[in-house]
Amino acid sequence: MKYFARYKWIPITALVIISLITYWMMDQTPTGFIPAEDQNFVVFNVTLPAGSSLERTKEVTNKIEGLLKNMEPVETFFSVTGFNLFSNSNSSNYAVGFVRLKSYDARGDTKKLQDVMQLMNGRFSGIKEANIITFTFPTVPGFGNVEGFEMILQDRANGPLDKLGNTTNNFIGELMKRKEIAFAFTTYYTGNPQYLLQINDIKAKQLGISVNDILQTLQLYYGSAFASDFNRFGKFYRVIVQADVEYRANPATLNNIYVKNSYGQMVPTNTLVSLQKVYGPETVTRNNLFNSVTVNGFPKPGYSSGDAINAVQEVADQKLPRGYSYEWAGMSKEEISSGGQAGIIFALCLLFVYFLLCAQYESYVLPLAVIFSIPFGIFGVFLFIKLFGIDNNIYVQVGLIMLIGLLSKNAILIVEYAVQRRRAGMSLLDAALEAATLRLRPILMTSFAFIVGILPLTYATGSSAMGNRSISTGAVGGMLTGVLLGVLVIPVLFIMFQFIQEKMTGKRKVNNAIL
Repeated sequence: MKYFARYKWIPITALVIISLITYWMMDQTPTGFIPAEDQNFVVFNVTLPAGSSLERTKEVTNKIEGLLKNMEPVETFFSVTGFNLFSNSNSSNYAVGFVRLKSYDARGDTKKLQDVMQLMNGRFSGIKEANIITFTFPTVPGFGNVEGFEMILQDRANGPLDKLGNTTNNFIGELMKRKEIAFAFTTYYTGNPQYLLQINDIKAKQLGISVNDILQTLQLYYGSAFASDFNRFGKFYRVIVQADVEYRANPATLNNIYVKNSYGQMVPTNTLVSLQKVYGPETVTRNNLFNSVTVNGFPKPGYSSGDAINAVQEVADQKLPRGYSYEWAGMSKEEISSGGQAGIIFALCLLFVYFLLCAQYESYVLPLAVIFSIPFGIFGVFLFIKLFGIDNNIYVQVGLIMLIGLLSKNAILIVEYAVQRRRAGMSLLDAALEAATLRLRPILMTSFAFIVGILPLTYATGSSAMGNRSISTGAVGGMLTGVLLGVLVIPVLFIMFQFIQEKMTGKRKVNNAIL
């Protein structure tokens, strides 16, 4: 300690070098938001060729369920045929399944969620009739349907839907070329067989029938319509009106549907409408009044969600044609909107600590001896999360805020006692050495008690494991380096800033009382 006090440039140079290394590691560490947790739950989405029947889709889901029965990590499952989870629409060539996994310790040889999903994908790859995707729900419910990134591609030029589909496919192709993207997809497809309804407006007007009445009648027969609600036996029931399956199964059923005209006569709809076979998307969604397509994707192992978002932004800026734009949705939107807040919050915490210490020490200079000890802890945070492969997520940032208080407390113990010894008449060097010597034991005891207390979280498993690992690994690393390096540098910082304080304001009157 006396050596460092004599050659102050050594600890100061070390502080500068560590601060620069810390800044470099902060810039190089992959960013994230909320890490994906093992929720004992996996979802699979099944997509068959456009126009596939519901029976054909059901056969594929039966094969999938047969494979799931023989998987040791699987506890239970069920599937819904004819539903597209991504677009929230009914379609005969889609299905979705929900798989509940056993607890982490009861899964057998394959325990990790990612390994279980890879096992499922390997089993499902033998089913050639459909495209099957496995994924998990976001850790925080309500932010989309898929863990990973989610964006909305907008056609601001209001062009043809076919062009929007081709642009989306080209954009996804460019995304798949990036090393950060494992898989990107969309359920938007313009090749679905459909019927285009054409109404003879002139003839309808001659017969006294409004176009609105024709559309309402067809909607009721083919699409269904809400009629009423009623309560019975203590339960609530909803009445939906729709023609039975056999009366809406093919275009010939139009011969049996009639519309009442303004004269009270029933007119067959087949004399007013005609059907034309076309191809188009199942649903057309709009975002900010523009035709839009939702694109989902997953980052590759070793890359964070922040890396994937940056890759998508670069591809969009370079490859999207004129008239197209994009917006983020779900968890990705929250990650981007909160990304710039972490630095502001961290700076405010430092500012509040500084002001409190200014009031305590009645000085604007001496609190800097406490503030400048914090970079040693930040260095340990990013060193440890780098070593353990953890991204800079919200849990790590919470740990950083926590470390500001813990490391400041350690520095305050030394600085406060050194100030008292200085006021008692001791020299700067003796006051700093005595403070460091007497306060070393309580600092080590409290700091290592904290480290040992949260150490089990660094190897947590099961639900919430990634959050526990993130906050504990960063806190352990920050506390460890903050204590080991701080006890060596804080006395030197006290000597420097106390000397500056006395030069600026004059040496305090010596207090000869025994403290």
